[in-house]
Amino acid sequence: MLRISKLTDYGVVLATHLAGQDAPRSVRDLARETGIPQPTVSKVLKTLAKAGLVSSTRGARGGYALARPASRVPISDVIAALEGPIAVTECTDESADPCDYERRCGVRANWQRINEAVQSALAEITLAEMAMSSPPPLVALARDRAEAAERRASATEPGVTEPSVTEPSVTEPSVTEPSVTEP
Repeated sequence: MLRISKLTDYGVVLATHLAGQDAPRSVRDLARETGIPQPTVSKVLKTLAKAGLVSSTRGARGGYALARPASRVPISDVIAALEGPIAVTECTDESADPCDYERRCGVRANWQRINEAVQSALAEITLAEMAMSSPPPLVALARDRAEAAERRASATEPGVTEPSVTEPSVTEPSVTEPSVTEP
C-alpha cells in the first residue's frame, strides 16, 4: 500500500496550518492548535526548516512561518523534505542503487510512468489549496469521478441488481385542425 508516514502527515498538517497564519507561530501554539504533540511539532518543523520550507524567528514574537507563499509550496516538497525522494518502487528512486533485474524487467517503464503520475499529482496541489475549506474544482472533479466509478463497479457486481428506471413516456397532445368551410 502506498502511504506516507504519520510524521509526514503531521508535516503536511503543520505546513497547511502555517499557510493560514499572518504571523509566526510558536511550537507550543502550533501543538495546541493542531493537537500534535509538542516534541513532534518541534521535530517536524526543524526538518522543514532544514529543507527551506519554513523559517524560524527567535524572540518573544518569534516562531515558525512558511519561507515562501503557500501558493508556491507544492505538497510534493513537504513530502520529499520528510520522506526523501518520492518513489513508488525501488527502481523509480533515482538515488537508489540500480536493481539487479533492471535489464530484464518488463514492468520498469510502467512503474516509471506511475511514479511520474504520482509525483505530478502531488506537485499540482499547493499548501494554499490544502488550506482551503473545500477542495479546488480539479480535486472535486477527481473525487466525483472516483465515486461514480465505485457506484458503477458495485452495480455490476454479481448478485447486485440495479433498480429499474423507466422513463415516463411523453406523448404529444393531439392537435386537431379546425375544419374550414368556404362559403
